[in-house]
Amino acid sequence: MKTNRITLWVLAALVLGIAVGYACHVSIPDPKAAKDLAGYFSILTDVFLRMIKMIIGPLVFSTLVYGIAKSDSKAVGRVGMKAMGWFMAASMVSLLLGLLFVNVLKPGVGYNLPLPAAAATSGLKTGALNLKDFIAHLFPKSFFEAMSNNEVLQIVVFSLFLGVALASFKERPLRIIVEGIGELSHAMLKITRYVMMFAPLGVFGAVASTITAEGLGVLSVYAKFMGSFVLAIFTLWVFLIAGGYFFLGKRVFSLLRLMRVPLMLGYATASSEAAYPKVLEQLERFGVKDKISGFVLPLGYSFNLDGSIMYTSFAALFIAQVYNVPLTLGQQFTMLLILLVTSKGIAGVPRASLVVVAAVLPMFNLPEAGILLILGIDHFLDMFRTATNVIGNAIATSVVAKSEGELGPELSGNVDMADAEQDAAPAREAYDSVR
Repeated sequence: MKTNRITLWVLAALVLGIAVGYACHVSIPDPKAAKDLAGYFSILTDVFLRMIKMIIGPLVFSTLVYGIAKSDSKAVGRVGMKAMGWFMAASMVSLLLGLLFVNVLKPGVGYNLPLPAAAATSGLKTGALNLKDFIAHLFPKSFFEAMSNNEVLQIVVFSLFLGVALASFKERPLRIIVEGIGELSHAMLKITRYVMMFAPLGVFGAVASTITAEGLGVLSVYAKFMGSFVLAIFTLWVFLIAGGYFFLGKRVFSLLRLMRVPLMLGYATASSEAAYPKVLEQLERFGVKDKISGFVLPLGYSFNLDGSIMYTSFAALFIAQVYNVPLTLGQQFTMLLILLVTSKGIAGVPRASLVVVAAVLPMFNLPEAGILLILGIDHFLDMFRTATNVIGNAIATSVVAKSEGELGPELSGNVDMADAEQDAAPAREAYDSVR
């Protein structure tokens, strides 16, 4: 099957990238020369991510406007409340698991690493995290500016207004506009399939670049920290899948099967954007109707970053352990609540997880420079965070669809999504009539 071929190509690119990157790192002892070579490998990733960014704005806009225009305003509000409820619950579980594992496994205890100077700074723009700027930034000054900058939250806000406005009209001319936007969403999914052909090259470039510059040795230095975090991440997966099983039953395993390629894309490139178009396509194949996936998934990419949220509590307490700064259980829960709030405003902030941690550390008399301890391995950690974000949003969207009665039968085969919608129409009508 075509999906299996893509999975194999991406996996092969991942393995080849590790091998080539390691060979280059070993054969080039000069760090500067290795970093220069890594820059050439990263060109492949940059091109792939640019193509992804090229389609995200139109894809979010068309799927969201079409989905809302085909619904009613009450349904939109209800779906939004359900989605945010799930997001908050998942965020709390993520933070609690991070707190639990870092206290039980103590990955920062016993480190004999040279600590950064107290005056050192991480260079991260923690000023980006304040409520006033976040709320103001939600609303676009210009739709075209939001599209050109790929400001997903701003695109969502404009699309909400336009979708509700179009839904209020029943006249034929405006309904034609709605159907036109629906056709645009199918065209964007078609373009997505073309772009995904370059995914193996993007994966190879990302992995080869990172290993060439950093080598595999850095992983052994932080083996305990990374091992503890990966164990915590996999435990979070168990909780997310269990939550999905509670609502979806055995179909949650079918969802995981469909998410193989998006998961590998997100993992290898450490970019949620790289996986977004494929997640949307696979959700429709799973049976989630576009008016749900087009609304909930963009919200999830802004407010439901389960892996990134877990990392904030894990990294903050790890730094406290490294510096041997004891924090009471009450202080840790206070930190958890602060992280729960601040993590909801990080959409679009570069290196968002690190920015949140750097902003919280001074509140508990921990030096911001502690971030420098983990900058070298952040890309490897980000791979796991991103993969978790992908699966968390896929499950969240499917659960909301099921609760709204908008989860139809899984589409079979590997046909184009535009054709799939037409082919599946009789089955979905039958499913709706039975339901």
